[in-house]
Amino acid sequence: MSAPALARPSLDGRLSSGGAVREVVSRPAPDPPWSRLAASGIRWNPDGEPIGTGSAGRLLATLCAMARTRLYRNGSLVAEDFPVQEISAHLADPGSVVWLDLHRPGPADFAMVREEFGLHELAVEDALHEGQRPKLDRYRTHDFLSAYAVTVAADSAELLVSEVAVFLTSQALITVRKDDGLVVDDVIARWDQAPELAGHGVGFLLHGLLDHLVDGHFTAVQRLDDAIENLEELLFEEGRKQIQTVQRRLYALRKSLVGLRRVVLPMREVVNALMRSGRPVVTEPLTPYYQDVYDHVLRVTEWTESLRDLMNSVVETNLSVQANRVNVIMKKVTSWAAIIAVPTAITGFYGQNLPYPGFARQWGFILSTALIVVLSVLLYVVFKHKDWI
Repeated sequence: MSAPALARPSLDGRLSSGGAVREVVSRPAPDPPWSRLAASGIRWNPDGEPIGTGSAGRLLATLCAMARTRLYRNGSLVAEDFPVQEISAHLADPGSVVWLDLHRPGPADFAMVREEFGLHELAVEDALHEGQRPKLDRYRTHDFLSAYAVTVAADSAELLVSEVAVFLTSQALITVRKDDGLVVDDVIARWDQAPELAGHGVGFLLHGLLDHLVDGHFTAVQRLDDAIENLEELLFEEGRKQIQTVQRRLYALRKSLVGLRRVVLPMREVVNALMRSGRPVVTEPLTPYYQDVYDHVLRVTEWTESLRDLMNSVVETNLSVQANRVNVIMKKVTSWAAIIAVPTAITGFYGQNLPYPGFARQWGFILSTALIVVLSVLLYVVFKHKDWI
């Protein structure tokens, strides 16, 4: 019997795998790290050809301007905002953990990050392009995580989303922000509030980031819930202005709720995959903390689903209210048409070209006028009593 054939990666480096997490075989990056690039002043393009000696310096200067850094060694914070070209020397120490934050980097900046950390080209491509689904992709030497920070505008209930790409290695956490939606200072403050967990390395940094993002989801769904409650109070208000306000807010809330649902629901798979990935990122002491984040994700997911049902009820109620308003209007129009029909019928009868009782007589005019007034008032009283007018 012949030996089974070994599984080979496809041309793009992927291995087939089930579930929400992809397994990808990463090719080692041939380019030298930043330390040698900074020293030599030379950088290589993807084809292996050298670029002019001034390019490396300019790229490093640009990268330093947009980057924020932190260094933890043996569970203690030892440096902040150090130059990115020093990362290579710090990573040489097995007890060091580095956080690198990139704000709106370009393809050239990403190329240097890929050189230093050996990131897979598919992960870099996902980080460069916007609109990624929240997910966790596994590679041979690192993981790639995509998530969103969300906020809800207080005046319009508009959902503001900010995409965040995260690279996870054994010694580094790299965050990529494409806008200013994620307030990094809040994440740093959360890390500083739990210095006793810093000894757990990258898992500690990732927990602080995820905890901040999920708390933002929680705040967003709370504000949407409050906005829906305020909208319910306006449903039965009369007046053209109130009706238009309900229509505008109803559309804005449905749009925001759909956007939040797209962000929140996949996070359940992401956090769950992190906890059972078998990687050393989530160590046993950190498991309860990640379980707490997972519990918050489930609560936000359930809350979002309940708001979705509530929103459908609000929409149906609004349609019912609008239909009732139309019925009331039609009832009033019909009632007034019945009242107006009385004088029309009487004047039409007395407008005949044939003799009739009271023809060419003063009492005939008085009689017809009295009939018009009495019957019109009688119909008005009856319709008013029946609340048709």
